[in-house]
Amino acid sequence: MTEPLARKPLILELDEEIDPARAEPVPDALPQGQAMQLAARVGAPRSPLVRFALWAFGAFFSFALAVAAYDFVTGLFARNPLLGWVAGVLLVLALLAAVLLAGREWAAYARLARLDHLRRDALAARTKADLKSARRTVAALVGLYAARSDTAWGRARLAEREAEVLDADALLSLAEAEMMPSLDARARAEVEAAARQVAMVTALVPLALADVATALVANLRMIRRIAEIYGGRSGTLGSWGLLRRVFASLLAAGALALTDDLIGSVAGGGVLSKLSRRFGEGVVNGALTARVGLAAIDLCRPLPFVALERPSTSGTVSRALAGLVPRKT
Repeated sequence: MTEPLARKPLILELDEEIDPARAEPVPDALPQGQAMQLAARVGAPRSPLVRFALWAFGAFFSFALAVAAYDFVTGLFARNPLLGWVAGVLLVLALLAAVLLAGREWAAYARLARLDHLRRDALAARTKADLKSARRTVAALVGLYAARSDTAWGRARLAEREAEVLDADALLSLAEAEMMPSLDARARAEVEAAARQVAMVTALVPLALADVATALVANLRMIRRIAEIYGGRSGTLGSWGLLRRVFASLLAAGALALTDDLIGSVAGGGVLSKLSRRFGEGVVNGALTARVGLAAIDLCRPLPFVALERPSTSGTVSRALAGLVPRKT
């Protein structure tokens, strides 16, 4: 038998010299999703003192602006009546636009309040086993979606079987099973799209605070779309208020922190720690965005999850970030 050849070290000759000082430092800890943490602080409810200060400053500047507009129009009337009338008409149109915007925002708050009212009524009917309350809640739910073509099939199925059900819990479960699946699927798609967007922008855009702005805007748009899917059609202020409610509930529960279950749902701690720091931050920000979206679904859904399974964070994150993160083998 011939003796095996001795193994020799493999030496690669490089044309350029590598400067170790230019290499990226090895991260000491896992990414923490700083963009989402900052966005949550911006969107979280303020203390009573801060709210009072904002109201006082806003009222003062609004009053000062109104006085300045009045002085401007009256001064133009004194100088030139024609210019005064033009300024007066423009001021009236501006006030009319402000009133219309305020009315739209009030209507948006009313729609969101209607969803909250339906959810509370459904919970109360289940708790008390009140069939009359359950039927009123189901009738209100059908009325909410009466003009929606995407719920027509579910409404027809519910109408066929509603009279046969003589139990409050069963009736509400039937309504949830027939009416909610298509809406839940659309809402989950919005959550997954927002999570992907936040993850990619955080990973690819190196501009300072760009990831924070993207996370805040993407979460606000996601929450607005979720409210519209479930029938809320929230306005700008309504969406912002809903975002603050979501952030407040998550911060109170400690759900906007990087935990072991979140790491496992993304890729596994070992894989995540081997990614570049920037890409790791993007992945975690995307996962936290998914958590925000699922919390928004809970707040906007007119019926709580009982008959249908609540979407899990791990499953939503896995679908949203599929292909972006290598899986452990």
